[in-house]
Amino acid sequence: MPIVYGDLEGEPPDPVSFRTVHFRAGTVFPPRRQTWGELNYAIQGVAEISVEGVTYLSPPQYALWIPPGFEHDAITRQDIRYVSIYVGPDFCSELPQQPCTLDVSSVLKAVVADFELRGVHHPRTPQDMRLAMVIIDQIGAAPRFDRYLPTTDDPILAPVLARLQHNPGDTRSLSEWAHSVGVTERTLARRCQQQLGLSFNHWRLRLRLLTALALIEEGEAIHRIAQRLGYSTPSAFIAMFQRLTGQNPTAMRRRYTKSR
Repeated sequence: MPIVYGDLEGEPPDPVSFRTVHFRAGTVFPPRRQTWGELNYAIQGVAEISVEGVTYLSPPQYALWIPPGFEHDAITRQDIRYVSIYVGPDFCSELPQQPCTLDVSSVLKAVVADFELRGVHHPRTPQDMRLAMVIIDQIGAAPRFDRYLPTTDDPILAPVLARLQHNPGDTRSLSEWAHSVGVTERTLARRCQQQLGLSFNHWRLRLRLLTALALIEEGEAIHRIAQRLGYSTPSAFIAMFQRLTGQNPTAMRRRYTKSR
């Protein structure tokens, strides 16, 4: 199992530095604590990073922000290609002060892709410095969530989420769930947005993805995973999984099987 010590090569970020890397399944990043901020998002695969003992997952649509001073470690449970953006401490005061999941914008991704294409890891020219500041602004403006799969103790919504976590394949509609807890569909939808920052369907989709990742790691057959998650066909499940992770679940399962 390969071990990677440290994330930043060369000089510290000022204002930012970048890298895009590919790691094989099973790569371990030992605990470290740094004086700069760090944003990670997967291009392919799902990043799994533990910050102060709390595990965060982020598929390609979302990034994980780690402010300066927070101890974190990681392991790659499948092959992954991801971007790391390091932000100098002087530029972190206006950014989130707690670890969180961010909905990264296409603007941020486009700027990073441009830097990667040109081989820029530390901006130097006035033009690149301006682009770097755009990235910092985008991190600060990004919608944020405490976790990829947020929770709540709301007395109406919490029982619904608990039942879904017990059975992610439950296909009842929002209207049916609302009826089960004695409220209107509109009320339950509003509670989801207020308490979770997500729609009901988006929350359920995230739950199914995280459940699928766990079942794949356990070696469960793809058609059985599809059935357990409420999909009518394996192809419907595979399409969802590829859309959210950029990877084929069958290929991921094969890699897990070979690694045992």
